[in-house]
Amino acid sequence: MTMKKLNYILRQAFKGLWRNRMMGLASIGSVTAVLIILGFVLIIVLNVNNIALATKETFDEIAVYIEDDVEEAQIEQLGKSFKEIEGVMGVAFRTKEYALEKLKEDWGKDAWMLENLRKNPLPNTYIVQLKDVQYSDHVKGKLETFDGVESVQYYKDAVNSLIKISDFVKRGGSGIIIILLLISVFIISNTIKITVLNRQKEIELMQYIGATNGYVRGPLLIEGIMLGLIGSIVAIGIIFFGYNYLIKYLAGEYVALATGMAGYMVGIDMILNDLIIIFLTIGIGIGILGSLISLKKFLSV
Repeated sequence: MTMKKLNYILRQAFKGLWRNRMMGLASIGSVTAVLIILGFVLIIVLNVNNIALATKETFDEIAVYIEDDVEEAQIEQLGKSFKEIEGVMGVAFRTKEYALEKLKEDWGKDAWMLENLRKNPLPNTYIVQLKDVQYSDHVKGKLETFDGVESVQYYKDAVNSLIKISDFVKRGGSGIIIILLLISVFIISNTIKITVLNRQKEIELMQYIGATNGYVRGPLLIEGIMLGLIGSIVAIGIIFFGYNYLIKYLAGEYVALATGMAGYMVGIDMILNDLIIIFLTIGIGIGILGSLISLKKFLSV
């Protein structure tokens, strides 16, 4: 392909974009929406899986929260009783005072928010270590039967819930993405169709004087590619800055309610390169597909 021909194709593609800029904006918006939702689904799935993997490390421990009005002697007796349960390897007691100090340490610079508490809201806790995770259901069931036990927390339940949420997001997100993909292809196809109709006489004249298929199709194909490319770039920018802001927000300003959560989140730098490749491939692919559908239907060359 000569430089003159390439220059013509690019010039015509830009002209087409400008002439149909409203439809072009709709095309870019639809591609961007598809990719943002895709990015949203991927990030949620990655973070949920990351949190699940980190939480699995505590599978051999069960937290037993003791009611506030339980006497010290009864607390001590509970600890002895817990040790006798089949499948328990050891028991460690953590006072509510220790739990509060640990929470202050985790909150760092925001610990001042806990200084003026009239009453320590945290419970006394026993950490029950299992010999093996196969005893988890048995031990948890036994622990819940003791008087003075407020609640029993086993992280396996939390992980299972996270995995269910992840699966739901994947299924629901996939359905939405497929619908938006079809809408994007349809809008880009219509955008190219309008360009074909606007240039119909010019195209017929070019065909009459013997212009090649590439010479006629080239600008229209490039126009679709550019629409997909711009949509991809916009989506990458929104995901990058939005997710970066979210991580900083959770790690800083919102630490009081999301303490520790930011530490489990996947950093944007870890997934940015993959997102760029995925977004550009899908965005440009949508643009090409939309152009080809329109060209096949409305342009017989």
